[in-house]
Amino acid sequence: MTASVTPTHCPYCALQCGMNLTPAPGGGVAVTERADFPVNRGALCGKGRTAPALLSSRVRLTSPLVRTGGVLVAAGWDEALSRIAEGLARTRADHGPDACGVFGGGGLTNEKAYTLGKFARVVLGTSQIDYNGRFCMSSAAAAGVRAFGLDRGLPFPLEDVPRTGCVILVGSNLAETMPPALRFVTELKENGGTLIVIDPRRTRTAEQADLHLAPRPGTDLALALGMLHLTVAEGRTDEEYIRDRTSGWEEARAAAMAHWPEYVERITGVSVPELRAAVRMFCEPENAMVLTARGPEQQSKGTDTVGAWINLCLATGRPGRPLSGYGCLTGQGNGQGGREHGQKADQLPGYRKLTDPAARRHVAEVWGIDPAALPGPGRSAYELLDAMGTDIRSLLLMGSNPVVSAPRAAHVEERLKSLDFLAVADVVLSETAALADVVLPVAQWAEETGTTTNLEGRVLLRRRALTPPEGVRSDLEVLHGLAARLGVEKGFPTDPEEVFEELRRASAGGPADYSGITYRRLAEENGVFWPCPAQETPGQETPGQGPAAADLRPGRAGTGPEGTRPDTGPAVAEPAAGGDGSGGGFHPGTPRLFLDRFATEDGRARFVPVSHRPVAEEPDDEYPVLLTTGRVVAQYQSGAQTRRVDELNAAAPGPFVEMHPRLAERLGAADGDAVTVVSRRGRAVAPARLTTAIRPDTVFMPFHWPGEGRTNTLTNPALDPVSRMPEFKACAVRVETAREE
Repeated sequence: MTASVTPTHCPYCALQCGMNLTPAPGGGVAVTERADFPVNRGALCGKGRTAPALLSSRVRLTSPLVRTGGVLVAAGWDEALSRIAEGLARTRADHGPDACGVFGGGGLTNEKAYTLGKFARVVLGTSQIDYNGRFCMSSAAAAGVRAFGLDRGLPFPLEDVPRTGCVILVGSNLAETMPPALRFVTELKENGGTLIVIDPRRTRTAEQADLHLAPRPGTDLALALGMLHLTVAEGRTDEEYIRDRTSGWEEARAAAMAHWPEYVERITGVSVPELRAAVRMFCEPENAMVLTARGPEQQSKGTDTVGAWINLCLATGRPGRPLSGYGCLTGQGNGQGGREHGQKADQLPGYRKLTDPAARRHVAEVWGIDPAALPGPGRSAYELLDAMGTDIRSLLLMGSNPVVSAPRAAHVEERLKSLDFLAVADVVLSETAALADVVLPVAQWAEETGTTTNLEGRVLLRRRALTPPEGVRSDLEVLHGLAARLGVEKGFPTDPEEVFEELRRASAGGPADYSGITYRRLAEENGVFWPCPAQETPGQETPGQGPAAADLRPGRAGTGPEGTRPDTGPAVAEPAAGGDGSGGGFHPGTPRLFLDRFATEDGRARFVPVSHRPVAEEPDDEYPVLLTTGRVVAQYQSGAQTRRVDELNAAAPGPFVEMHPRLAERLGAADGDAVTVVSRRGRAVAPARLTTAIRPDTVFMPFHWPGEGRTNTLTNPALDPVSRMPEFKACAVRVETAREE
């Protein structure tokens, strides 16, 4: 170990909970409480507590593997890297650079995501790079940019949530996906605020709600429009705010008024009295928030659905006001940073657009290349996977397991098998890695230093506590070695702080400006919120935020803008001038966005008119039931890591089909019986779990397992036209008992 106590952050979800690592008896590390981090204040879920179990050589890869005679066998690093370089070079020579694909992950650190994007565009010269974060929060990101000019999961710290008057939580089961965050809504209720949960299932989170609305899956858009209709009809809009801070209201209002309450009731199954109650609870307090998660986002109309909730917030004057607004609960550990720094198909570091000539010039200068050499935008995640074996002939994949996590997963598995060459870098031999020609064992969270950006836009420093086992290298070392073998000797350092220093320069002046953030500041300040320019000069404003924002920074005295309460949240240390090592003043970071203006050209938020449309695949006589998917508390994402932890497997050993007793009675199925769920894309088998907590027209399956219970065999890859998000949350299925089958 490098220190007796190492403060760091959890490797799992976007809370990035603070934890300490201490020496464990017999070797390795143990997780201990770290109460100073404001997001979790010492609390951890079971996944965080058991994270050190994955550091064991018993469950992980410790040697490169190469496919020989049809099977994977141990090999040396030089052979493994040379094989990958030869495979990619051969594809590029035979079919052109765009025949090489690169697929990343939302768990990669900012340094890795940045370097992976640079490797794809500079070394391979390919446009074909995307990442699994496209499956996570891309619809909310697209809607946020469309409305506010900027996407940051939460434009305010989580500490603001307990101090608002009402929270609408749309399609989120915090109690199971982010358990430490549940305390914020618990404290909200203790402070006299109210909680509305919108979910087709009565989850553990919904049980905490003052009002639970259970719409039919895929109808969240109609629900939001119905609430906006009632808000207008009941005279609850904030006309002064609409006039002074927004544009496009007339068109958005006209679209909403076509969704009268009775019509919305027929679409969603949510009664008119429930709609009216929700509107009253949201509009009456001075402050309120809407927080969305994967429920409304993972739809073929996810961008419009999130946009409808943003319209409701704008019409009631919430965004850009203290203790109010719209936010997205980002899912993956670095889902926010992962999409900001270049591993997404259409973006360059700093959240710059790949089609923007000025952005291309800036990044090309940092990289030392001609802007004309930068490829244009490539395919989105599912489209990239679907093109494997045809347009894309070789793939380098880091930190993702699409065999389990992608929609229409059996098809994706076949596409992976059809590649000329597949290389995977991962901690464990995932279901995807098992198909590869070369597998590289890479270091984990506790074995390397790097930064992540949590759901609040708070950039954090994960610290190295252990030396990786012999035979394991970091992802940065992998990319350095591949670049050198492909003829690029410089520009791919292995030291994460050196990479971050380059990232600072590449992001400077972009929407996600990290140029004022350093490792030293991150270590001293418990994280820094972006945007954070390198220098703050008189009169300079951070994009989307003016001088008034300073009044609500944590630890500042004063009452803030007129009519707001003083900030009483936990203090965050602010560095003295020169703390960034530059010797001059610097920007303190931006905990709260949009208090003075939005990040649009005219500073106004934009209403976008949207209208309800059905899911891509409605139930019919052959497939009469809707399937929706999600997570359970003891597993994470594709389960590649958590399924290797004994304690977590004991708590959640396998898949299941949650269904209402009325549906089970029609099928003749009892609790625990094996049932088959069939969609147009395939079938999955799992035990029935009967509960009245789900709608009778809906079944739910968690998506963490491979094999015959693989949920994503069933899901529909119909894509949102803006975000290119697949429709994981609703597809038509039929359910059969084993006897019927």
